[in-house]
Amino acid sequence: MERRKKIPMRKCVGCQQMFPKRELIRIVLGTDGTVSLDPTGKRNGRGAYLCGKPDCLKTARKRKSLERALKSPMPESLYEQLAMHAEGADRLG
Repeated sequence: MERRKKIPMRKCVGCQQMFPKRELIRIVLGTDGTVSLDPTGKRNGRGAYLCGKPDCLKTARKRKSLERALKSPMPESLYEQLAMHAEGADRLG
């Protein structure tokens, strides 16, 4: 009998939908208090997830979903990085 590996699912803070963890962008509040993107998904600290849709990013920003999830203020530069990431994913998809 073949055992299938369980796929970890996470909820996008923008659209509130569940996705496989690998398909989402992880934003992490590191143990040193800095907020940054986590492309590996393995950095230590509190994480929040966003799907790569531009509409989702706008919703999350408007509702301050990332600030609430991470319990920390979000730097403007991180929103710019996320916007560039979302635009790139939008072109590919």
